[in-house]
Amino acid sequence: MATGLQLALTAGALIGLGVALLVWRLTPADPDLGDALGRLSPEHAKRRAVEAMHPAGDTRERLGVWGMKTLPAGTWGTVPVQELAILRTPVSRYYGEKVMFALLGLAIPPLLSTFFTLLGARLPVVIPVVATVGLAAVMFFLPNYNVRDDAKKARAEFSRALGAYIDFVALERNSGAGPRQAMEVAAGVGDSWVFRRLGEELARTRWSGLTPWDALHALALELGLPELDDLADIMRLSGEEGAQIYRSLRARSAGMRSAMLATEKARANEVGEKMSIPMSLLGVIFLAILVAPALLRVIAGSP
Repeated sequence: MATGLQLALTAGALIGLGVALLVWRLTPADPDLGDALGRLSPEHAKRRAVEAMHPAGDTRERLGVWGMKTLPAGTWGTVPVQELAILRTPVSRYYGEKVMFALLGLAIPPLLSTFFTLLGARLPVVIPVVATVGLAAVMFFLPNYNVRDDAKKARAEFSRALGAYIDFVALERNSGAGPRQAMEVAAGVGDSWVFRRLGEELARTRWSGLTPWDALHALALELGLPELDDLADIMRLSGEEGAQIYRSLRARSAGMRSAMLATEKARANEVGEKMSIPMSLLGVIFLAILVAPALLRVIAGSP
């Protein structure tokens, strides 16, 4: 049984601990200068935007973080940095997908082997082992293909939207707006992810100390978009040298549309050539059906 003195000491200790924690919580701490400057950098804002799109509680995120801490750096191979940047996919999520696909590849052959064993078809041990290792290796590199394919589609969409954006900038400049104002107003016209991405980069330049064209140049290097770099060079001429760029912008957008049209025509021709192959095979099969009866009669009548 606890005595009154023990209860009083325990209550006093708890009250003292609560007061100490409250004082410690309310006492202002000296901020870390490096951390404070890092939080004000454009890179930190980009990371926060990417993290907001992909919550940290995702299973792939946790697997990726575990893989980055556990597996050697050379295991991952070449990381498609520009492709991940244009897709706004964190590196940890990309690593998590690779680990998840590899685990799936490790699990499928043993499950199939167990299923065939239950049916009475016993396979040699070598076959499941080789299939497990091979499928895990193939599926480990499958996210590389997925990321590059998605990034290729995203770049094509970015180029199409960028042509319209350049036209909007040219119209704003022709109406008397300044370089920064023209770029920001043009970015606010569209509601696609391309216009939002451009608007975010231009908004950061108001407090990051970069000029809008330097921000677009950095974004072009980050995403691997030479068309955006050309726009940044044109806007630099207007902002720093006061050059008239209306005709240059319209010519650039027209050139981009011509290039995209040529690409679409080449793709259509490629699809047309692929479609001609089944038609040719169908014609060969039809001729074989017509010739086969006569040929069989000739063969049957020969001695």
